[in-house]
Amino acid sequence: MDSHAGHGPHHDAARGPHDRAAHRHHHDSADLDWDVMAPVLEKNAELSSAQYREAAQWIASLPNAPRVRRVLDIGSGPGVVTCLLAEMFPEAEVVAVDGTPALLERTRARAERLGLGDRVRTLHAELPDELATLGAADIVWAGNALHHMGDQRAALAGFAGLLRPGGTVALVEGGLQPRQLPRDIGMGRPGLEARLDAVTADWFEGMRAALPEAKREIEDWSALFAAVGLSPQGTRSFLLDLPAPLPDRARDPVIAEFARRRETYVDALEDDDLAVLDRLLDPDDPAGLRRRPDVFLLTVRTVHLGRHT
Repeated sequence: MDSHAGHGPHHDAARGPHDRAAHRHHHDSADLDWDVMAPVLEKNAELSSAQYREAAQWIASLPNAPRVRRVLDIGSGPGVVTCLLAEMFPEAEVVAVDGTPALLERTRARAERLGLGDRVRTLHAELPDELATLGAADIVWAGNALHHMGDQRAALAGFAGLLRPGGTVALVEGGLQPRQLPRDIGMGRPGLEARLDAVTADWFEGMRAALPEAKREIEDWSALFAAVGLSPQGTRSFLLDLPAPLPDRARDPVIAEFARRRETYVDALEDDDLAVLDRLLDPDDPAGLRRRPDVFLLTVRTVHLGRHT
C-alpha cells in the first residue's frame, strides 16, 4: 500500500484496519506470530470485500474483455481476495502468490471451505525476484503489493510480461487514508488521526528507502503502465462507509490497528498523543474505542487498470 494513503506498517494490504492484504509480511515475516496475525488480516479483508467485488465486476465488464482463464493474486495474504476473484471469474484458475507459507495454508483452507478448492491454488514465491516463474495470466491482481517492491517500474514490467494478449493488470494503489474518529474526540489535541497520518507517511518513506534496489518514481500509475507497454484502461475508486456506531466485527479491527500504531510509532509521537492512545485502547474507559459510540470507518480504495494489447 497513498499520495501514500493507506500505507502503514501492517497493511495492504495495509492502509489501516480494513485492509485485507497487509503486506508487512514481505519484509519481516519471520518476526510475526501468524496464528495471531492471520485472523486479523482475514477480518480486515472481509470488511473490504464489497470494494473488491465492485472492482472485480468493473474488470469483468470492460469492453472486449477476454475470457479469464487464469488469475494471479500477487501478495495474496490469507486468500480472502483470492477466493473472491475465484467467485467472480468462475471459469478461471486463481493462484494465490505469497512469500509466507502460513498465509498460503489459510488460503487453501478458505478455498476448501467455500467449495473453491478445485480452482484455487497457491504458489510460494519471493517477489519480485521470482516473478518470471509465475506463468501466464489473463489478470494480474496486485493489491497494495507493488509499493513493497524497490524498483516499482521493473516489477510492473514483470507483471506486464505475465499477461496474455488482452490481459489486465489491476493495481490497487492510492486511495485515501481511513478515518475512524471525529476530528475532536474530547480529549487531547484535536486532529489525532491527521498526526498519525503524518507519522505513517514518514514510516512509509523509510520502508521504501530500505527496500532492495529502491528507486523513486512519480506515482502516476497510468504513465507507468504506458512506460512498460500497457494501455491504461482507467482508474476507479471504491468507497467503504460504515457509520457509527460500528458493530464489533468492524470495531475489533479498528482497535487492533490503533494498538499496532501505538506500538510501532511510540518513538515518533508526542507524549500527549500517546496518552490519548492509551485511553482509546483501554477497554474499560468510557472514552475508549471499545465503548465510545462515535467510532466509524470511512475509506476509499483506488484501482488502476492497464491492458496488454
